[in-house]
Amino acid sequence: MRLAIHFQDADAFYEQLLDAHAGLSREDSELLNARLILLLANQVGDSRVLRECIEAAREMPTPTAE
Repeated sequence: MRLAIHFQDADAFYEQLLDAHAGLSREDSELLNARLILLLANQVGDSRVLRECIEAAREMPTPTAE
């Protein structure tokens, strides 16, 4: 599993992600996230890497409001 930034253009991806959620209800936004996760997981394909990613995501600290 890669932990270093590996995006070609992280800012553009983030903008695309925000745009994809624009105007959606919370339920539709959650459904979009679920679909996107499954599509990206299919691109990765390696169950070991996917398991490591799930574990890493669970261990990441929750940001606090400032």
